[in-house]
Amino acid sequence: MTDFDFLSSFNQEWIDRDIRENGIQGLIYFLVIGTVLTACGFPRQLVAFLGGYAFGFVWGTLIATLAAVLGCSLVFYISKYAISPLIVKRFARQTAAIAGFLAAQPTRKTIIIRLLPIGSNLITNLLAGASRINARAFFIGSAVGYLPQMIVFALLGKGILIGSDWKIAVSIVMLAISSVLSIHLYKRYKRSAVEFSSSDNNALKPSAKEEL
Repeated sequence: MTDFDFLSSFNQEWIDRDIRENGIQGLIYFLVIGTVLTACGFPRQLVAFLGGYAFGFVWGTLIATLAAVLGCSLVFYISKYAISPLIVKRFARQTAAIAGFLAAQPTRKTIIIRLLPIGSNLITNLLAGASRINARAFFIGSAVGYLPQMIVFALLGKGILIGSDWKIAVSIVMLAISSVLSIHLYKRYKRSAVEFSSSDNNALKPSAKEEL
């Protein structure tokens, strides 16, 4: 089975076949797969949607958010203890940008990063692990910042499962509210956020000095 086959199998049919009726084993299986996928950059919103579909709104939100935070932690520590010299050497400017952005009020700033609809979750985790920021603050901020969209998509998944129009409508309204909140925070921290986002989005590009 190829990687693409594996990703295509992470869907509602998989939930119906392997997760919902398998109790704690199904829960652990979902959590492990969700952790690995989010660590690899798979959209956490889809994990939340399937979590809501599999476990209901409350448990789906909690389990999917836990998977996203564990995926974040996995990449953070791999970067910190295994490849930080490589990250710092190749992406010194980007690592310095996130370190500078999170130097003061790291929990609050991490929440802002997670709420903003810009940047890459995977790259952010890699750079954060190499930047010597406070891991606890980064993980707490990530969990809180993840929650709004995780709630929305878990509720949407639950609504799809039971055919509830009002749950689907509420999830759409909450997504709109979350988007407005993100825009408000983006405007409030526009200068710092733009500087970090620019570094984040260009993290895979070597500097001019490295190109010589």
